[in-house]
Amino acid sequence: MSAPSTLKTPWLPKLVIAPSFLLAFLFIYGLIAWNGYLSVSESRLLPNYEFAGLDHYASLLDNDRFHVAMTNMAIFGGLFIAGSMAVGLLLAILLDQKVRAEGVLRTVYLYPMAISFIVTGTAWKWILNPGLGLEHLVQQLGFTSFTFDWLVNPDKAIYCVAIAGIWQSAGFVMALFLAGLRGIDDSIIKAAQVDGATLPRIYWRIIIPTLRPVFFSTLMVVSHLAIKSFDLVMALTAGGPGYATDLPATFMYAMAFSRGQIGLGAASATVMLATVAAIVVPYLYSELRAKK
Repeated sequence: MSAPSTLKTPWLPKLVIAPSFLLAFLFIYGLIAWNGYLSVSESRLLPNYEFAGLDHYASLLDNDRFHVAMTNMAIFGGLFIAGSMAVGLLLAILLDQKVRAEGVLRTVYLYPMAISFIVTGTAWKWILNPGLGLEHLVQQLGFTSFTFDWLVNPDKAIYCVAIAGIWQSAGFVMALFLAGLRGIDDSIIKAAQVDGATLPRIYWRIIIPTLRPVFFSTLMVVSHLAIKSFDLVMALTAGGPGYATDLPATFMYAMAFSRGQIGLGAASATVMLATVAAIVVPYLYSELRAKK
């Protein structure tokens, strides 16, 4: 019996993945394109495909609530990204010292990432509630003058969202950094110790700079999480008090689904996409250029 022709074999993998590729292309890039067109259409309560130009984007610039959402995004994003990376790196360095019960500690640190942001927001809502959580507990211990009302304080509520987000994401960042640390040759540390360098100096001057690719990858992931944060805010504060913790994602949801402003919501979603692209595209370009 003659062997099957090898000319048709290369088409088989392409044929197998073609349906999933087409569906992904349709439901990801197709819907992105549709959202982009809605943002320049006359859409209000229902989609209306009459062209409206940049009217909705001009409305965004004049919308005070959107300004609050973007300001909160800057505050929350900065604290969330910096806090998650700093805490994650510190935990990774501590675990890299070959401590006892490392497996147990690693599981404990990673556990928050295994639960949803809805659960995280609900749990921290109880913890930070002045009448039920931390403030009530400390006052019951005898410190009656202690107050911690950030959750109901419009000027500080956004920091509560950042605290909850850091708590959940720091373990994931730790895992990324720990994998990078375990990939470094121990002989580098031993050689530096022979030269008289202290362990903190070795990490600061030698080890951490070698983790540059991990830093960039982690930055891209946590930046994406920060920009699209929705369920954490809805579970923890629902955007309140007032609009004090509104983020672009919650603003988009409120405009598109609660207030019947589909075009305005689509415009805000396009701004979010542009923000993600502003972070991801330069990173991808630098990585591809470095490989060349």
